[in-house]
Amino acid sequence: MIDVAREADVSLKTVSRVVNGVTTVDPELTERVLAAVARLGFRRNNMARDLRSRSTSATVGLLIEDLANPFYAGIAAAAAQCALEHDTLLITASSEEDAARERSLLLRMCEQRVDGLLVVPAGSTADHAYLRAEIELGTPAVFLDRPPTNLRADTVLIDNRAGARAAIEHLVARGHERIGVLSDWLSIHPMAERLSAAEDALERAEVAYRPDLIRYGLHTLQDTEAAVEKMLAAPQPPTALFALNNRITLGALGVLNRLRQDVAVIGFDDFETAGLMARPLTVVSYDAPAIGRIGAELLFKRIAGDRSRPRTVVLPTTLVERGTSGGPSES
Repeated sequence: MIDVAREADVSLKTVSRVVNGVTTVDPELTERVLAAVARLGFRRNNMARDLRSRSTSATVGLLIEDLANPFYAGIAAAAAQCALEHDTLLITASSEEDAARERSLLLRMCEQRVDGLLVVPAGSTADHAYLRAEIELGTPAVFLDRPPTNLRADTVLIDNRAGARAAIEHLVARGHERIGVLSDWLSIHPMAERLSAAEDALERAEVAYRPDLIRYGLHTLQDTEAAVEKMLAAPQPPTALFALNNRITLGALGVLNRLRQDVAVIGFDDFETAGLMARPLTVVSYDAPAIGRIGAELLFKRIAGDRSRPRTVVLPTTLVERGTSGGPSES
């Protein structure tokens, strides 16, 4: 590494940034470093791997969508506990569902020489091919809740389709035929899977498809409130709502309570107060902390030298029936 720096007449830091694939290095400096590597007969990948193998930082990075969301808080807490058990510090950041922000933060973590990455991808618009070089150069990555795009890596998911099917089948069995489905952006992998499975379940149950009862793109509380108010004002309003994440569930419940509407509700994602409400909330539940714990365990195996093929772990969902999913006359 020192020889390359001397040959290219640049700093050691510049050499490190180039061989680690940092894209913000001046193109002229990058060309000089790569030319020096070629002249001296080194292999870029081996240089970077050797650089990273000399020491570890005892830190791993976690990138989630929203630090304030209880779902991600559970994932982060479990990952932090696992990191603590490995004498490692967990550094957490939020992408805010912005692919450019995600890329910037992850590459910044790599520049800080984290030993590995735990990543909740920022929607399907993100292309994770840029992480391939980082993984090959010794910084493993494990993806949580959503699969990566254009990259093969360890991934921990939940069975979104089974959970959505169970919710719709439960409502249909209770006699509901006008079921509203409320989704976040469909660029978010779990949302697309849940909505697709819900629509399939409605079709299999021979419930008439009502496009006016399917709403997606509800990323803020205001989005959800407006969508639910419009549904309820329709000539044939829904008798049941299936909300595809916890944030949408809370928004829908707020409108129903304010307007005193007696509508059945199932939410996808459990949360601490769901069972403590005046009408305890029926939910599709799963072990959210397990996503963080299992993901972190996979990551530390990679850090320890596991070079086996990437694997995908799918966690089960369970319908927890409480007080908000009765029939049209009960809800």
